[in-house]
Amino acid sequence: MEPDEFRRHGHAIIDWIADYQAHIRDYPVVPPCAPGDLVDALPAAGPEAPETMEAILRDFEQLIVPGVTHWNHPRFHSFFAISSSPPGVLAEALVAALNMQHMLWKSGPAGTELEQVTLAWLIDWMGLKPGWFGEIFDTASVATLHGIAAAREFVVPGSRATGNPLGMTVYCSQWAHTSVDKACIMLGIGLDNLRRIEADANYRLKPAALAQAIREDRAAGRTPICIVPTVGTTGVTSVDPVAEVVRIARAENLWVHVDAAYGGAAAVVPEFRHYLDGVDDADSMVVNPHKWLFTPIDLSCFYTRRPDILRRAFSLVPDYLKYEEDPRLVNLMDYGLPLGRRFRSLKLWFAMRFYGREGFVRMIRNHIAWAHRLADLIAADDRFELAAPVTMGLVCFRLKASDDATRKLVEAINDSGFAFLSQTTVDGKFTIRLALGTFSSTWDDIAAVWQRIRETV
Repeated sequence: MEPDEFRRHGHAIIDWIADYQAHIRDYPVVPPCAPGDLVDALPAAGPEAPETMEAILRDFEQLIVPGVTHWNHPRFHSFFAISSSPPGVLAEALVAALNMQHMLWKSGPAGTELEQVTLAWLIDWMGLKPGWFGEIFDTASVATLHGIAAAREFVVPGSRATGNPLGMTVYCSQWAHTSVDKACIMLGIGLDNLRRIEADANYRLKPAALAQAIREDRAAGRTPICIVPTVGTTGVTSVDPVAEVVRIARAENLWVHVDAAYGGAAAVVPEFRHYLDGVDDADSMVVNPHKWLFTPIDLSCFYTRRPDILRRAFSLVPDYLKYEEDPRLVNLMDYGLPLGRRFRSLKLWFAMRFYGREGFVRMIRNHIAWAHRLADLIAADDRFELAAPVTMGLVCFRLKASDDATRKLVEAINDSGFAFLSQTTVDGKFTIRLALGTFSSTWDDIAAVWQRIRETV
């Protein structure tokens, strides 16, 4: 592709993206397609001869876009939003163009060092103390895997070589994300050795129950290694008492990995910094800017206070990757499983500079305020009830009539394409999750979804 042709098609794609962002409300949030539609529409074999970019872009619009669920849609309220802001989209194009792989400092000095700088900025914005070592992974699941792997090496040095001792145990709340379960599967700890600790009436892990579980495991000859408290659980955005968890961990010589993948971003807003109380004394933490800091997926920030343990758990340097030591030199391949590393920090750097801390504060503060405002409207409608306290940008509610009625309501809203909701189970009852987090959402969008919900009942 010659430069002039590349420029022409590049301009066309940027124009399409700009129009898409400007008119995104015209799209159904969830596409009206059935499983297999795209498979049936596309050839069974790839093309033998080259095709024109015009043909490719035409098929993109006619075949691909109709099958897209629009996560950037202002009425996307399912799961947690992964909101891709315009500066992040532009940065993503530059990431692809540079195509840098910074496994070593030498293979990508700017990628290595910008990763350190932007993650230090974020720690400061969240009100945490300096001294955290940060690196970027794709998702929180991978970050949590690294936290528990570091815990294993911390409690049982040399286990990366010898394997796990029998009865190695990990602890989390009953509301913790299943990424903890998967990490235990991947690390050979096993699901039978994951202890999900009872939560209190506000869906927060009970410290007394945690301490009791650790005592019982020690008495049974097991080896506790890690506790994973959550700041902003997926189900109800509850916040575990991290400071109390850390106190228990210190008495037991255990590692604490904090899952703040969603809720950590709230601490950018000064009045919500208390959500991270105690985190400065933890051993590792994950925060996802691709959730609530408006950076295109995938970008998950993993932090640790003990990079020496992380390096001990993962560093392997074959001959073809050997390097000279330097006190300021960081080779990120030494601190995790992936050897390949995309220049993800560029996206975060663009977003942080374009919006500034004040811009992030304004958007997150609005989302939380709108969540409370919506909760007030729900509480005022005698057909509905709130299922959990509103702490962040998530509202959990249901119809009083029955689980079946609530389930049918969610299905009707999602099938309409007007909005996209998800569900969970709270206190044994089917519950609607309406999550706020898209950078383009306004209160009018939220109000329109609530009106559609009321009309659909």
